Amino acid sequence: MKYARDQQHAITPEAVLAALQRRIGKANGATATQLVIELAERASAADERRLRDCVVFLRTQGHPVCALPAHGYFIAANEDELNESCQHLLERAKTSLQQAFAQKRVAMPDLAGQLRLPVTAAQGNTDHE
Repeated sequence: MKYARDQQHAITPEAVLAALQRRIGKANGATATQLVIELAERASAADERRLRDCVVFLRTQGHPVCALPAHGYFIAANEDELNESCQHLLERAKTSLQQAFAQKRVAMPDLAGQLRLPVTAAQGNTDHE
């Protein structure tokens, strides 16, 4: 059992980042399964979930970790790749919101415009500082 525990710990944010730094550009992307096998020498649903958690962490730390269905995970080689990946994430979020609103039978606001936060008066107000 020690082997399984040691292999699970091979999937850390640092290890994922190191693996992805060898995969610059979408042409060099890898699936979750491929990355897990590279890191842990086996694959399971739990290992892939751990990988995805590491990817989320790395993104929140500002690393340009991208993922596209046709290319897998990779580090953006340029701004266009980063923008394409961010657009994919936004579309996934929009789809999730549409499903949630549909389940609750609530009208979906126009996501293209109404979900943006106003940046006028709130930013200029310094009375509370």
